[in-house]
Amino acid sequence: MGHIAARDIYRRLGHAIDNTPVRTPWNDAFHAMLRELYTPEEAELVVRMPYRPSSIGRLARVTGMDRARLQPLLDRLCDKGLVLDIREDGDRAPDAPDALDAPDALDAPDAPDVPDAPDADDGCLYMISPIVIGIFEFTMMRTGGALPSKRWAELFHDYMFGDRAFLDANFGDGQRVSVMRALPHQQTLGDHVEILDYERVAALVEQNRTFAVGLCSCRHEKHHLGTRQCDVDMETCTSMGSGAEYLIRRGFARRIDKAAMHDILARSRDLGFTLSADNVQQGVGFICHCCGCCCNLMQGIRQWGHAGVLVTSSFIARCDASLCNGCGLCERACPIDAVSLPVPPGGRKRDRRCLVDEAYCLGCGACALKCPTGALKLHPRERKVLHPADSFERVILQSLERGTLQNLVFDNPNSRTQEFMRGLVGGFLRLGPVKRALMGEALRSRFLDAVRRMAG
Repeated sequence: MGHIAARDIYRRLGHAIDNTPVRTPWNDAFHAMLRELYTPEEAELVVRMPYRPSSIGRLARVTGMDRARLQPLLDRLCDKGLVLDIREDGDRAPDAPDALDAPDALDAPDAPDVPDAPDADDGCLYMISPIVIGIFEFTMMRTGGALPSKRWAELFHDYMFGDRAFLDANFGDGQRVSVMRALPHQQTLGDHVEILDYERVAALVEQNRTFAVGLCSCRHEKHHLGTRQCDVDMETCTSMGSGAEYLIRRGFARRIDKAAMHDILARSRDLGFTLSADNVQQGVGFICHCCGCCCNLMQGIRQWGHAGVLVTSSFIARCDASLCNGCGLCERACPIDAVSLPVPPGGRKRDRRCLVDEAYCLGCGACALKCPTGALKLHPRERKVLHPADSFERVILQSLERGTLQNLVFDNPNSRTQEFMRGLVGGFLRLGPVKRALMGEALRSRFLDAVRRMAG
């Protein structure tokens, strides 16, 4: 019977992770991955944890575990990147939302009432890691010791790209809110084009004093899968501010200075990489340096056609046919095959001119970096791109799109009362007209303001 109980705890763990802002549909590949990463004891704790960031005192009340048992378990999970620890003094994990401050009364009816230990909480909040940005990245960023990185790479690949299930669950209905967005290479902007600070790489760097670099999880994965085509250093995942402090503290990255940060950015520009960052306007915590051969987000776009996997910048590449010489460098530079040079009907190969697929163009400028004639430039998009103000808004909108917002409102998985409320509210929010209205321009600001007031 032991194997049945073990499968049950991992099935429950899969359900818990699936109820975070990034959906994780169950299949055999997901089961195999969870068994590799979590011990049964760790899985049991995560299953019983609230969905919102919570202090160890609240965790003790909700889970029914005392602190002496909780703390070492939490530390072990945090060291593996399977639980995020958020410091209320400003040191927070990348993409962690502000805590919704749940009244203790919501915990009391169905959860065991375990008294807090006499010592006060240390200002640290804990939350379940979503699969991205979270479980995948931090697992593949781990270094040291005899880690089974090749096995992990195979498991993640089998789950995320073995079939359409994972990407369809998160982007199959045209979802617009993803965890990452493309950044434009500023030197590829057209003349007199204005750019806001949150899309200027230099401005993002200047806003911070702490920087770190660690293994690129995608390159590390592709290295072990044997599909990596680039030869750039795998230590290219850069972070800033509180995100950098978190990664340094948990051993996922090492501290660097601002000059080293600029050097890495310059190298990425020279190599024609796409820069991507948190899909927020405020509090950007990382910048990725992405190539088409390794980046999982770009693979999702190319392989399954989900353009929303990586949110575009506010710009789009356009070609001046009068300047294009048909050399094809732009076509080779585009990491998602959104640039082509078709031969015109009745024409010859030398008559080819650059054509940009506007449905997929990221607005990154990688193609324009390689254009020798200046025919390709970035120009403002006609339709406004949704870039949430901060991680709070991104998580709320992401959860609304994916049908998990009710879990952040009624977050105690051990409460039958809250289970009923999750079902009730979740059913209402899944109604098409309701979701469209709350995501629309007219109601979105008022909806987010209401959620913020509830959180405060």
